[in-house]
Amino acid sequence: MLIELIFFLLLGICFGTFTGLFPGIHINLVGAILVSLSFSVLYKISPAYLVVFIVSMSITHTFLDFIPSIFIGCPNDETVLSILPGHEMLREGKGHSAVLLTAYGGLTAILLTPVLSYPLIILVKNIYPLIQKSIPFILIAVSLIMIFSEKNKPSSFIVYTLTGILGLIILNINSLNEPLLPLLSGLFGASSIILSIKSRTKIPKQTIREEKPSLKELKKPLPGSLVASVLCGFLPGLGSGQAAILGNTISKADRKGFLVLLGITNTLVMIFSFLSLYAISKTRTGSAAAIRELIGPPSSKILVLILLTTMISGVISFFLVKKISKVFSKKIGAINYTKISLIALAILLTLITLVSGLTGILVFVISTLTGIYCIQTGVKRTNMMACLLLPTIVLYLV
Repeated sequence: MLIELIFFLLLGICFGTFTGLFPGIHINLVGAILVSLSFSVLYKISPAYLVVFIVSMSITHTFLDFIPSIFIGCPNDETVLSILPGHEMLREGKGHSAVLLTAYGGLTAILLTPVLSYPLIILVKNIYPLIQKSIPFILIAVSLIMIFSEKNKPSSFIVYTLTGILGLIILNINSLNEPLLPLLSGLFGASSIILSIKSRTKIPKQTIREEKPSLKELKKPLPGSLVASVLCGFLPGLGSGQAAILGNTISKADRKGFLVLLGITNTLVMIFSFLSLYAISKTRTGSAAAIRELIGPPSSKILVLILLTTMISGVISFFLVKKISKVFSKKIGAINYTKISLIALAILLTLITLVSGLTGILVFVISTLTGIYCIQTGVKRTNMMACLLLPTIVLYLV
């Protein structure tokens, strides 16, 4: 049994590396396929092994997905905030350092897992019933904070409203398979890539330094990350990106600290989703939802297995990030950035065509044009996460 568990853990790390590095291929998609196959092709495999696979894949993904976000500009909803500070450092020749900051943040979350797990489970069990009816109003408050934290508040309101309405329309197209893929890929991925091509972005030679954040740089973002992760675990529609904005109002971190905060939050949100599944049988990530489909709410023994898998895969992923980021740093300056961007666009188009069909392509084009407009207004790109926030608010209020 131990050999099988190790095999599925390592297999999950391999898949998590793949999903993290290739824009548009999300762990939710792999999890959904795995669940569907578990009733047919994979029915002889113990669900515990599949749980280990999903957890290790998910944790690895939270580490690796910052690499394409920073080096290429193809984020998902969890890493979208890394574009601005990450690209700033990339243009200064410090792309590797930017990635490492997120990796150290993720490692911090992993090391805190044994200490935080039990208190968080108790917190969830006692707090969730009290705030359940207040969820839409908390999300409205989050939305208002996002809008009013901008210098250009009218533009922020326009971006929030425009993308929120877009999300309402697209998420209610019943015939569209995996609507989040073309929606988020267009708003956050293709729009950034096209603007980079238009501006003829040139990436300078990268300096590969093993810059470790100081203890102060790790400690300062921590309170904000904890608050952000708990909020994200409680509130549907609130991704780690928006939660990180709220967390940073507490931590007030600088550029480096903010990347650390993103790394901590991204990994903690995934861990918290597994704890929420155990404590209140609620899912806040696709990975937790896949686990619930396979085994229902996990038992105490399965939770221990999940936490052990989390810690082992997290430590391995940290060293994987360091190795792979070095390769990207060495190659990125020698490769035509426009060609890389065009290849990334081609990958996105291919995936969307295969998964979401022609309707998905139409959604992708509309989302991309909307994203370009929103980016050019100069407000923070996280305002575009209204595409998920507003539909969630409406769902709870109607």
